[in-house]
Amino acid sequence: MRHARGYRRLNRTQEHRKALFANMAGSLIEHEQIKTTLPKAKELRRVVEKLVTLGKRGDLHARRQAASQLKQDMHVAKLFDVLGPRYKDRQGGYVRVLKAGFRYGDMAPMAIIEFVDRDVDAKGAADKARVAAEEALED
Repeated sequence: MRHARGYRRLNRTQEHRKALFANMAGSLIEHEQIKTTLPKAKELRRVVEKLVTLGKRGDLHARRQAASQLKQDMHVAKLFDVLGPRYKDRQGGYVRVLKAGFRYGDMAPMAIIEFVDRDVDAKGAADKARVAAEEALED
């Protein structure tokens, strides 16, 4: 029985799990949609929902709490400047998890995790900007 088991361990140490979710939360905030395994997506949902709630608060203490969980300042900035105001009137449920079949190599159940009302153009925008900048340098 699983009584009083609060979270999924994912066969990782606590430090590895913390780093994993910091990276995945940053990627989700940047791209607004990522594909991962189903257990990781379900556990990432808990982390990101709390971060968006901090983004809605918007004060300095919330910004520092979010910065302690995320690795890059650009993710913190987007969380407070874009996502916080976007979900200001929403009471929760900022992220959805969609099942996406099974991975070919090991038949792991896959999922797509995305923000509700996401910006479709956000996915890959940084890569497109980088490629455009490189082409401008070559010309």
